[in-house]
Amino acid sequence: MPDLTYEPYPEKHYAIFRMTRPDRLNAQGAQMRQDLEEAILEFTQDPDMRVGIVTGEGRAFSAGADLREMAERNAAAAPTIPAEERPIPPPQVSVDLRVGQPFSRNPKPFIAAVNGLAIAAGMERAADCDIRIASTEAYFGLFEVKRGILANHAIHHLARVMPYGEAMYLLLTGDTLSVEEAHRLGFVHEVVEPEQLMPRAVEIAETIGANAPLAVQGTKAVAQHWRLYGMDQSLQLNAWVNFRVNNSEDAKEGPRAFAEKRPPVWKGR
Repeated sequence: MPDLTYEPYPEKHYAIFRMTRPDRLNAQGAQMRQDLEEAILEFTQDPDMRVGIVTGEGRAFSAGADLREMAERNAAAAPTIPAEERPIPPPQVSVDLRVGQPFSRNPKPFIAAVNGLAIAAGMERAADCDIRIASTEAYFGLFEVKRGILANHAIHHLARVMPYGEAMYLLLTGDTLSVEEAHRLGFVHEVVEPEQLMPRAVEIAETIGANAPLAVQGTKAVAQHWRLYGMDQSLQLNAWVNFRVNNSEDAKEGPRAFAEKRPPVWKGR
């Protein structure tokens, strides 16, 4: 079974992208990223598809990146590069730097139907969508600083979808954001009971899908210009900062400590 399923409903002009690793709280690994890439391509090229709905199976939207997979990858990687020996990468933006933004960069609108916990890359996946609705059982958080690594998409986008100070509080503290607070801050458009989440998401998708497709895509295109303004420059800076941080000893210690279920021992290098 794929880690993400794609369910198109051409007669209503929407499709559901469902993360399907409930046993791992829909943690995002390499297989899920590949499944999503293939589904996005099919969705984008299909003229009958006008709106996407993103959700998770089970009690989680997504617990973020698969840290066990990351720890295994780190263990097999080359030794940590000392800070003074880390070269600065060339100042250019590649497609690879944008893989965490599949929905905001897509010409068609996306709705996040947040059915449960959405933390780290899970919160970022919701933030990448155009509209967010959430179950009363949902909550959010960006815990990367607790793992010795950098948040990815949220560093660039979170302050564009909620107040700057609130975004920085979450990014720097690693604290949890309740669904009620997410709604108050405008991060979530609407909060509904769990059994009403997907019907409400479908209702919104059908409302958008019934509108003139060129007008809908034109509206998003103009909004994208504002939302993505200066994004390439932000990604250029992030490439350098992320390289230095993610090649540190702390970046390996965080996922390792998580996998070993113990507090991390930070060294600041």
